[in-house]
Amino acid sequence: MKTNEFINDLGTSDYASWILVQQAHLENAYNECVMECGFNNKSGYVYIALENGIQIASCFGQPVEYIKYEFSTEEELFFDTYEEALNN
Repeated sequence: MKTNEFINDLGTSDYASWILVQQAHLENAYNECVMECGFNNKSGYVYIALENGIQIASCFGQPVEYIKYEFSTEEELFFDTYEEALNN
């Protein structure tokens, strides 16, 4: 599936999340290369995954979270701001 085809399958709150994620990307990381965009139907997250390892995500129309995967511990770290994700 192409990364933009998921949009047709989004519900109303998922689509609201997609708008929030795009806005956060535009405001915080517009110059970062996008690796992938999508919707995780298990977690409910709509996301933009950046090549710098940070995901901008939201679910059910809630505020955006910035997620960074920690390879050494194999856990996802959640941050409230893009700056926090970059600096940790």
